Amino acid sequence: MSDYILEMRNITKTFPGVRALDNVNFKVKRGEIHCLVGENGAGKSTLMKVLSGVYHYGTYSGDIVYNGEVQQFKSIADSEGKGIAIIYQELALVPELSIYENIYFGHEIMNGRSIDWNKTIVEASKVLKKVRLNVDPSMKVKNLGVGNQQLVEIAKALSKNVKLLILDEPTASLNEDDSKNLLELIKELKAQGVTCIMISHKLKEIIAIADTITVLRDGATICSMDMAERAVTEAEIIKHMVGREIDNIYPKRENKNIGDVCLEIKNWTVEDPVKGKEILHNINLNVRKGEIVGLQGLMGAGRTEFAMSLFGNPTGYKITNGEVFLNGEKVHFSKPKDAIKSGIAYVSEDRKGNGLVLIQDIKYNISIANLEELEEGISINENEEINVANSFKESINIKAPSVEQKVGNLSGGNQQKVQLAKWMFVKPKVLILDEPTRGIDVGAKYEIYSLMNKLVEEGMSIIMISSELPEVLGMSDRLYVMSSGSIAGELSAEEADENKVMAMAINS
Repeated sequence: MSDYILEMRNITKTFPGVRALDNVNFKVKRGEIHCLVGENGAGKSTLMKVLSGVYHYGTYSGDIVYNGEVQQFKSIADSEGKGIAIIYQELALVPELSIYENIYFGHEIMNGRSIDWNKTIVEASKVLKKVRLNVDPSMKVKNLGVGNQQLVEIAKALSKNVKLLILDEPTASLNEDDSKNLLELIKELKAQGVTCIMISHKLKEIIAIADTITVLRDGATICSMDMAERAVTEAEIIKHMVGREIDNIYPKRENKNIGDVCLEIKNWTVEDPVKGKEILHNINLNVRKGEIVGLQGLMGAGRTEFAMSLFGNPTGYKITNGEVFLNGEKVHFSKPKDAIKSGIAYVSEDRKGNGLVLIQDIKYNISIANLEELEEGISINENEEINVANSFKESINIKAPSVEQKVGNLSGGNQQKVQLAKWMFVKPKVLILDEPTRGIDVGAKYEIYSLMNKLVEEGMSIIMISSELPEVLGMSDRLYVMSSGSIAGELSAEEADENKVMAMAINS
């Protein structure tokens, strides 16, 4: 039997106007953890969709050799029948169904013509033990945290007797503890004989877990590195990914010109009427003109709730106390439109769910928040809309054939640039960035950091919410640490370090 469970030979896949994969060769050894890295749009997810049958045989050229046999997968069911399972960043679970129903959804355990629910529960309990999830299998999935939902997805794959497990950005939405737990589980699955392919932008995790690393760039295979042969550094991976060296992932600002206080929040207190409890307690913070202020804290500390309640409160929280001052004037936002008109914009952490309209094109998504700027009588000046979109496409390097490309077909990094362009077109005084680089590659991150620096140099103020502590430390002029819905402390860039921030986040 070959040492390789999988060989993908000369895989080429094209979409209208784009060659997504160009003669890609990819080999995976039996029983290893093989990490696939590259910039957004490099072709990683496309390659895995070819492997899993999402892009079925006949829609690409080249060969898939699995367990020594050439495969012609015509559907996901075909690849699953061979023991291949893929878990996407956006989990495919039904929130209102129980855990055991989700695990066996689509491949139910039958007793004649009926589902054998008793056996389903027994078997679900067995696979839950394999993923170290000690919960009642009858619990509804919606009552689990994101980390545990990820474990249910893996249990679902194991229930199909998976031999090759593909994980696409498995830790992108997880906190540090859940990420560590998941990586340990992947190692355990390897020990049990499961081969894993993991796509991730988190280079520290990749170096910690990978047996082999393959780099794709612009739809082509650049190299594969065997971690057993020599140590591989983050800088080396980055160089292969972007085609150049990036000395400092957090670019330094050349011209710091921080001015007077632009936004001030006093005694901000918010209640969640659904949960029936107070979620934010007497928040006091301020942001100066031309300043990047980081907002740090553990998952559940209240950072996004603060941003949403400030941005016209679209979630319907009950604001029980507090005042907002913009350039010294007291303001009140009863809806997001009020906040936008006053000069506050919010880039959502959930770009696919809340930030963008995926079935619409780039120009639509950029113009939607500021249509008044494009009004010509009772209609929209479509030529000007195209001009505006093309201007942003060029200035912030949105990689797409044209501004009429559907946003749902773009890579994560380019989707994020479109979301940024939408709010830049509004020309806000204060821009709130919620997880601005989640799920995007190091090259796109660098571009977004450079754009942030450019915006504050031009006088904009930025509040950056991020779960990545090095990112907050690397980009902020000043930062606030949140804990349990309160401000636990304030630190300047000079005095902030990981130990101080984590001590505030945990001990307050």
